[in-house]
Amino acid sequence: MTVWHGGGRRIYMNEVGTRDGFQAESVFIPTEDKIAMVNALSRAGMNKVEVTAFVSPKVIPALRDAEAVMQGIERVPGVVYSALVPNLKGAERAMACGAGELNLVMSASESHNLANLRMTRDQSIDVLSQVVDAARSASVPVNISLSCVFGCPMEGDVPESDVFALCERFVGGMGVAGVTLCDTTGMAYPSQVRTLVSEFRARWPQTELTLHFHNTRGMGLSNVLAAIDAGADRFDASLGGIGGCPYAPGATGNVCTEEIVHALALMGYDTGVDLAKLIEASNRLPSLIGHDTPSQIVKAGRRLDLHPLPKDMDAIRERALGLKHGATA
Repeated sequence: MTVWHGGGRRIYMNEVGTRDGFQAESVFIPTEDKIAMVNALSRAGMNKVEVTAFVSPKVIPALRDAEAVMQGIERVPGVVYSALVPNLKGAERAMACGAGELNLVMSASESHNLANLRMTRDQSIDVLSQVVDAARSASVPVNISLSCVFGCPMEGDVPESDVFALCERFVGGMGVAGVTLCDTTGMAYPSQVRTLVSEFRARWPQTELTLHFHNTRGMGLSNVLAAIDAGADRFDASLGGIGGCPYAPGATGNVCTEEIVHALALMGYDTGVDLAKLIEASNRLPSLIGHDTPSQIVKAGRRLDLHPLPKDMDAIRERALGLKHGATA
């Protein structure tokens, strides 16, 4: 079996648009609309939804209603409701609201970590280790998202040794349940992705591995396929392809959930997602965020969303046949 023929292989889709996407928007999306969107994504069959982030409202005002959203959503059995938390205070807020997973974040690049989090990598590790301890005491799973694994916009390539040293700190040292390798600024390319995923799977075969790609340079889908070919089966994606990063000028956002689901379904993979419901949810986005989204599926439709015949098709056919008959007479 090759990557081109899924053969029913299960791929797990994690929605990050309600956090990674909404936080990048300039308008505040009403709480009830956020809740309705999470509920729609749950009913569409997403494996996991990163609902929100428990951060300072001064830092990310778009998510200042984190408690209300997390407490207001419907909990569909089998769906993991995750929340991004930057520190112990955020973790305590998230767990008090029933978050099913805590997603921690730091960068594999020292420069990006300082610019984005205002801490060195060692300082981030110290802060996040407190969160891991608190989550373990509460029996809440932890995932660590490592930013800029595939390249830093300030440093360039990030050494694989740095990436795997951080993975070892969190997996081997702290026992986190999952790791997400993030292409934060869209610098990843397929052969690089295949190498890193293969090496991770060889070192930590029992750890839940997720890939988080952006489509900044148009390689999002090709990177997903490269990761699948190397053994990955879990992917973050954002409804409509919304989202972005302040350190990626011209970024078009995360890989688009409906585009990835559409492509994988055509190749025979099982994502467990109802594409029609997903597209219906994506169609609601422009009215919420005030602008169009990058989603090509919303613009062009699915591959077999056919168009009606021209109204004068019978006349066209008769003329064509008449011309043919006249030519052979």
